[in-house]
Amino acid sequence: MKPNLTTSANSGASPATSEAYYKRSVLQAKRTTSASELGTSEEVTWCPGCPNHMILASVKQTITNLIESNKAKQTDFAITTDIGCHAKIFDYLNLSGIYCLHGRSIPTAIGMKLGNPNLKVLTFAGDGATYSEGMAHFIHAFKHNTNMTLILHDNQSFSLTTGQPTPTTQQGYISKSQTLGVQDRPFNPIKLALAANATFIARTSARDIKHMVEIFTKAINHNGFSFVEIIQDCLIFNIESNNKDEKMYKIPDNSEYKKTQVLAEEFDYNSKSGKIPIGIIYQTQERTLEEKWPQLKKKLNQNSNKPKIKNLFKLN
Repeated sequence: MKPNLTTSANSGASPATSEAYYKRSVLQAKRTTSASELGTSEEVTWCPGCPNHMILASVKQTITNLIESNKAKQTDFAITTDIGCHAKIFDYLNLSGIYCLHGRSIPTAIGMKLGNPNLKVLTFAGDGATYSEGMAHFIHAFKHNTNMTLILHDNQSFSLTTGQPTPTTQQGYISKSQTLGVQDRPFNPIKLALAANATFIARTSARDIKHMVEIFTKAINHNGFSFVEIIQDCLIFNIESNNKDEKMYKIPDNSEYKKTQVLAEEFDYNSKSGKIPIGIIYQTQERTLEEKWPQLKKKLNQNSNKPKIKNLFKLN
């Protein structure tokens, strides 16, 4: 059973039934102590060998570590996902959440935080949706600095819909939708995030589970909007952009703005040359959305995970 505590209970259920449903979900969450128990019975339909399998394992391990160290409960977490191959993770994680429209996973997550600022919200999105329809949401998320984590899967391709180019696709890539090849230079989302006053920018590799767990943990623990870019391959489309591992090198956690500018320039998402820094590219502290508004600040650290079942069904 997958709890769905971020939304109201089934509209056809009675308050008593909804209260029982909540209690069952909480009991189940208290028993969750391993990564395997964070899974579901849904069939995993990613391609065999797809890096998304390793990302899923890393997310499970990260949350398990936080639960086992008594820093969080399963019911503290909620997720939103976009549309794309990455978004299937919604079906494979036993966490509350909302499967969103294309490009709308970030504002949906912010809405969750407005309703319950104590939730640890993880948003899973792709380069296609986030940097096209979702671009405005992406930029303003840094401005708001909501305390949540964006985990962005970047394979430089709309792979679910057979390989159309995304805003980070390299020049020259030929697809069914652009038979003459991509003519425009790709966006550099790291530079864009920095210009939007990001407080946490990180990058990791989908082939390095240990590093992903480390970065995800730091992102979740950061007080503010955390942006984590995962460099991953697609085994079917835009294969020419794959195999960047030799370019990647790990960096120590960085809080120097000028150094961040240099790091952001090292990978332009376009050329075959250059290096790709992975790790905490930039981290600083500013007031979060929840701290700026007294109505939300008042709710912080309160036991607000449990919905007020009676109020949900009150007619007047």
